[in-house]
Amino acid sequence: MPSSQPVASPELDQIEELAAQLRVDSVRSSTSAGSGHPTSSMSAADLLAVLVGRHLRYDWDRPESDTNDHLIFSKGHASPLLYSVYKAVGVISDHELMTGYRRLGSRLQGHPTPVLPWVDVATGSLGQGLPDGVGVALAGKYLDKLPYRVWVLCGDSEMAEGSMWEALDKASHYKLSNLIALVDVNRLGQRGPTELAWDLDAYARRAEAFGARVLTVDGHDLTQIDQALAIVTDDGTDRPTVILARTVKGRGFHEIEDHEGWHGKALPADMADRAVAELGGERNLLVRGPLPQDSSPAQAAETDRSPGLPAYPRGERIATRKAYGDALLALGRRNARVVALDGEVSNSTHADVFAKAYPDRYFEMFIAEQQMVAAAVGLSVRHYVAFASTFAAFLTRAHDFIRMAAVSQVDLRLVGSHAGVEIGADGPSQMALEDLAMVRAIHGSTVLYPSDATSTVALTLAMADTPGISYLRTTRGSYPVLYKPEETFPVGGSKLLRHSESDQVTLIGAGVTVHQCLTAADRLAADGIRSRVVDLYSVKPVDTATLASAAAATQGLLVIAEDHHPEGGLGSAVVDALLTVPTPRLRVSHLAVRKMPGSGTTVELLDEAGISAKHIEAAARRLLADG
Repeated sequence: MPSSQPVASPELDQIEELAAQLRVDSVRSSTSAGSGHPTSSMSAADLLAVLVGRHLRYDWDRPESDTNDHLIFSKGHASPLLYSVYKAVGVISDHELMTGYRRLGSRLQGHPTPVLPWVDVATGSLGQGLPDGVGVALAGKYLDKLPYRVWVLCGDSEMAEGSMWEALDKASHYKLSNLIALVDVNRLGQRGPTELAWDLDAYARRAEAFGARVLTVDGHDLTQIDQALAIVTDDGTDRPTVILARTVKGRGFHEIEDHEGWHGKALPADMADRAVAELGGERNLLVRGPLPQDSSPAQAAETDRSPGLPAYPRGERIATRKAYGDALLALGRRNARVVALDGEVSNSTHADVFAKAYPDRYFEMFIAEQQMVAAAVGLSVRHYVAFASTFAAFLTRAHDFIRMAAVSQVDLRLVGSHAGVEIGADGPSQMALEDLAMVRAIHGSTVLYPSDATSTVALTLAMADTPGISYLRTTRGSYPVLYKPEETFPVGGSKLLRHSESDQVTLIGAGVTVHQCLTAADRLAADGIRSRVVDLYSVKPVDTATLASAAAATQGLLVIAEDHHPEGGLGSAVVDALLTVPTPRLRVSHLAVRKMPGSGTTVELLDEAGISAKHIEAAARRLLADG
């Protein structure tokens, strides 16, 4: 670490030196690594020098402080610039910058991740940093009630992503004056000019149309930048701010300035030497901006730690989506940090129950599922227990945001209702038949699919304490309650609804197919055939021990029925689990939705898909006949 004391709130001549240092270190670190994005870093160096040196209110020694501003690099490929900033404020050393960047085991990864304590969210998949920033800004304005600002460095290429405009739209709707997008308009993308190049007027018209206040600057004029950031600091608006900065890619080294073909390429050593020389050589300035205001977050209201949970009589027909709403309401009473978001379908997901009880902790994202997930990520950054719900089919639009949430190491709770052919007449555009596979593939995820109201309540409560990305799949129709209110449902468990010492075949279902398995078991029992029925409510992690025991007890005869495509769902989870443990020779009949469904009633569609009770019964009989 540099040993000298940092310069506090430096003058613009010192900021000019800082900007040169950031460019030099971006070149040095990427050349040392043999890869990276120095030119994208060089274009934004002046913006960051002014911001970090004079306007970012941040205690670098206390990154966990609630009052710190937030700095998000939506253009995450400019990581050489971010890490050079960290060197300049004295939290990493020049040695780490030069020997760690993009190396195996280093925290200075190719794109920023929260392995570093000063990074809120992982970025690099363009179009996500600004939407995530909306969530952080929502927390600041409406929940924490703290004056921190959320600064997001955006690239001009990512302004072609629809998610960026979803973010500005919702930021305007919620009057997020604490959100500032710094757009580095350097004209060049990966393969050539961007869509709008240097047409700042076009960018401005678009941003203003979405409700933002727009300021336009020469991104290399330190005075203009400083004045624009000062306007933001003075606030006085109820709109998010977009600062459009016209910049030059590769700024500071004339051999590559505004030249195509240098995106994502480290400079060869000889060129790097010339660039460093042209920029005035290496520096070791240590500069820090203002500290945050001394204030405390709003105190959460007292909550009832032991409210009564919803209890449902066995046999009563209740939709699991309704039970989710009931459970969310109970969680809201228990914990004032529980928040909910929805995509304009809360009267169907039943998140509206929470919204009516706790309107100050509910955020409507309308039909903007990417922004819904991103806002939940940002709220999680501020330590809120965020639940986001919509129709399960529409969560597929936000898959990349869910994937990146895992990289961001946040705790995120997703609820998808109206899943599978079970929904009936709406047809295949509304039927989530890929969702289990989608979330199962996410690193460290948890996938839950309850079959009745009681298990739904228990699993919703469990999600509040489940780390990582968790997903609850709920159904549209009403089904009989199977379990007593006191029944427990640990994540990673399952339930045996039928079992005996003389079981001949195992029937495995989850959600709606559990009820079909029970009907099939009753029909088989009428002919003296005993079957074991497993409610595999935890699809990931899966209950390998119970599955292995069932396979052993029934000579490896398994019927798996799922309201999902055959790839990546319940069947895959079962077979993958049993491949890891000693089992008898497996003979599996896997019933899934194998052809494109259409419209019809629930009964008709389950039958047509081959996952109804009669098909489960027939599959079991075939396995037994084949012996």
